[in-house]
Amino acid sequence: MKIIRHYRFRDGKELTVGERTLVMGILNVTPDSFSDGGKWNRLDAALRHAEEMAADGADIIDIGAESSRPGFKVMPAEEEIERLMPFLTRVIAASPVPVSVDTFKAKTARAAVEAGCHILNDIWGLQYEEEPGSMAKVAAEANLPVVVMHNQNGKEYAGDIIASMQAFFRRTIAIADAAGIARENLILDPGIGFGKTAEANLTVLRRQEELLEVAGVRYPLLLGTSRKSFIGAALGLPVGERMEATGASCVVGILKGADIVRVHDVRPIVRMCRMTDAILAAD
Repeated sequence: MKIIRHYRFRDGKELTVGERTLVMGILNVTPDSFSDGGKWNRLDAALRHAEEMAADGADIIDIGAESSRPGFKVMPAEEEIERLMPFLTRVIAASPVPVSVDTFKAKTARAAVEAGCHILNDIWGLQYEEEPGSMAKVAAEANLPVVVMHNQNGKEYAGDIIASMQAFFRRTIAIADAAGIARENLILDPGIGFGKTAEANLTVLRRQEELLEVAGVRYPLLLGTSRKSFIGAALGLPVGERMEATGASCVVGILKGADIVRVHDVRPIVRMCRMTDAILAAD
């Protein structure tokens, strides 16, 4: 059963999760993102792209200043902030929709909150081992929605992958509770493409509904499959030719309970999501 959450932010922007599938448009301002590195790392291009994504139906703009491509090297928070801030402040001011910031570092998250971001998007699910408890503290103080993604070092699992992911989310929720993060602010992300083989990503998608509840509590779920390597492994397609397959994975994700999909190709995926929602809403 879907749960409805409504967020009203300090600047008057609003977001409702659960009434229909939301689309999060990706804005990478990195020079080395796996799929579009260097395309949007000039301010004029980034602003234009954010505007286009909102016009095409994006409900959220997700901005990231550090690539999380396989094998990436973690940059210092100071460098991430220096790269992020010129873009973030202008995008927030210009965007008609809420803006999330893709970072797992507490210092960057705090700077983003101070700049007026609306959502935090943490690829380590509050469990980044170099900064134990720090991101949770920032998220609690900010009282903003926070996307907590499943992740791990390596791609091996001793037992059932879904059981391992459920255990990860139980730890994340315990960390959130200890820090004082409101449960209503937590959005789960199964972390497709992170800490998983190509085959495991397919398994997680097929069994995604098993991740909608943690300890008997239902949480919204964000799904990020856009252009990822598991599509290339399954279909033999290069990054630039994975839009339709991304759409297929989003449709399956919606059928299995996803509330938000995070994508590069906003216009076509929005149409796929709207059609899927219409079918599911039919009598």
